[in-house]
Amino acid sequence: MKVINLHQEENELIQLAVESNRQAQQKIYTQFSPKMLSVCRQYIKDIHQAEDIMITAFMKVFTNLKNFQHKGSFEGWIRRIMVNECISFIRVQKKVKYIEDEDCFEESFNNIESQFSIDAIQFLIDSLPDGYKMVFNLYAIEGYKHQEIASMLGINEGTSKSQLSHARKMLQGQISKLKNYDNGTE
Repeated sequence: MKVINLHQEENELIQLAVESNRQAQQKIYTQFSPKMLSVCRQYIKDIHQAEDIMITAFMKVFTNLKNFQHKGSFEGWIRRIMVNECISFIRVQKKVKYIEDEDCFEESFNNIESQFSIDAIQFLIDSLPDGYKMVFNLYAIEGYKHQEIASMLGINEGTSKSQLSHARKMLQGQISKLKNYDNGTE
């Protein structure tokens, strides 16, 4: 039985891609593009725009690949570029407004009902105002802390917490409506 060092293969693939080897770049793109399109889709409603942003972000990945320091996961590094590209796109396209509300509190919202499909949950998230949606995705899906989100978006930490709280309340209300509709009580 031959043991293959996957980490070593990834490092060799990255090195080839740094040297502008098109096959290596294509392999990286093919391996990561489905997940990265999903990441972009979390921020961008239109699938075609999400795909355009993902392609633009992959161009940045290949341009900056020489700067990857092999600390942490390669996928995580790519994902961060995708998220940053989505945030940049949203900033250019729209003026995202954040509500300043220091009197918010964090609530637990970790158990979105399993009775809903992923498409239904994504639809609910898509219906959030852009500021709520961006903070919700960065916190709940990407796992950033409020301090990091505030720095990324150029807002106060309290504003980040407030946006998350409002997003959660809005999602809870939408989920309640869906439950009532599914149960025939609405």
